[in-house]
Amino acid sequence: MTRIVVSLNAGSSSIKFGLYRLRDSGEPIHVAGGLIGGIGVKPHLSARSDDGSVVMERDWDHGEVLSHEDLLGSLIEQAHDYLGHHQVVAIGHRVVHGGTDFVQPVCVDDDVLDRLEALTPLAPLHQPHNLAAVEAMRSLLPDVPQIACFDTAFHSDKPELAARMPLPRALFNRGIRRYGFHGLSYEYIARRLAELDPHLAQGRVITAHLGNGASLCAMLAGKSVDATMGFTALDGLMMGTRSGSIDPGVVLHLIQHEGMSARQVEHLLYKDSGLLGVSGISSDMRVLSESDAPQAEEAMALFALRAAQETGALMASTRGLDGLVFTAGIGEHHAGMRARICQALEWAGVTLDDAANQANAPVISTPDSAVTVRVIPTDEERMIALHALSTVGIYQGDHA
Repeated sequence: MTRIVVSLNAGSSSIKFGLYRLRDSGEPIHVAGGLIGGIGVKPHLSARSDDGSVVMERDWDHGEVLSHEDLLGSLIEQAHDYLGHHQVVAIGHRVVHGGTDFVQPVCVDDDVLDRLEALTPLAPLHQPHNLAAVEAMRSLLPDVPQIACFDTAFHSDKPELAARMPLPRALFNRGIRRYGFHGLSYEYIARRLAELDPHLAQGRVITAHLGNGASLCAMLAGKSVDATMGFTALDGLMMGTRSGSIDPGVVLHLIQHEGMSARQVEHLLYKDSGLLGVSGISSDMRVLSESDAPQAEEAMALFALRAAQETGALMASTRGLDGLVFTAGIGEHHAGMRARICQALEWAGVTLDDAANQANAPVISTPDSAVTVRVIPTDEERMIALHALSTVGIYQGDHA
C-alpha cells in the first residue's frame, strides 16, 4: 500500500494542497497539487498531477454558504478515487502564528488547539482559517495525525535584539515582540539555496517573499537574523491590501480624531490599504501593471521603494549583502517589479542583467555584480510535508 502525506495551506479565501507519495526511505515525492479558490464567493476546486493532467475539478453552486470544513469534506470525497488504496500517514498544516511556545512542528491535540486559538488576535486574518482546516481534518480523518507547522518558527532563534521593540520590558515578557512570518517559505528557500549555491547560502542573504502578503528576511548562513514582519503580519512592507509599517500616531489619530473604532482601523489597515488603497484600483500587481492610471504607477513605485528601503535597513543586521533572492508570486513572476527594486539597490552593489530578468532566469544579476540576485520558486507545501513526516518519525532527511 502506497503511503501518502498531505499538505494543507488554508487562507481566508483559498485552500492550497499538495499530495506526496513516500519512497521506501520516507522521502516525499510530489504527485499532485492544487487549490480551492473563491471561498465565500464562488468556490472552485482545481488539481493537477505532476504531468499536468487534471485529476480533480469542481465548482459549487451556492458556494458562498460553504465553510472550510464543508469544502475540505468535498475535497476528501473528490480525492478518494485518486488516492485509491493509498494510506494517508499524516496531514501537515500551515499555521501562521506559534507564539513563543511553538517553535517546532507539533502533533495537534485538544490542548494544542486551544493554545493556538488563543493566538488568534495576533494573526486575525490567518489563524482562524488555519485552525478551521485542522479541526475539519481532525473530524474527517480522526485516525490520521494532524501536524501544525508554524510560519513564526523559522525566526524563533533570531537574536533577541531583533525580537525586541522599544516598549516596556514587561510587555516583551508578555509576548509583545517581533516574531517574523513567512517562515515556511524562508526555510524552504534557505534549503534550496544551499543546494543551488552552497557558498552564497553561507553568506549574507536577504530573501524577498513578495506576494499579496509581502516580507523580507535577512539570513546569515541560512538562519534568520531579522525580518520585516514583527508582532503581526501587518508590519513591514507595503502589501496587496495591508499597509505595512506606518507611524503609530496615525492609528491614534484615526481613533481619537476621525472617530474610527479599533475594528474599523483593523479593517482599514488589513483590507483597504497597500496597493489597493494607494491605487484605488486593485491589489493585484498584474492589474496595476496593465493600467495607464497614474495612481497605479504610484502604487507600484511605492511598493518598490518600500522594498528597497527595508532591504537597506536589514543590511544593518547582516552587515552587508552577498545575495538577494526573489520568491512568491510577484517575486517569481514580475520582472518589472524586480527591476524597480534592483535599480533602487544599485548603491548596494546590485547590478541587474535585464535580459536574464525578463526571461525569469534563475540568476538575474550580471557576472560582475557584487550581489548575486536569484529567483527561486518557493514551495511551502513541500516544507509542510517534510515537517509532518519528521514529526511522526517517518523521514528525517532535509532535502528541499
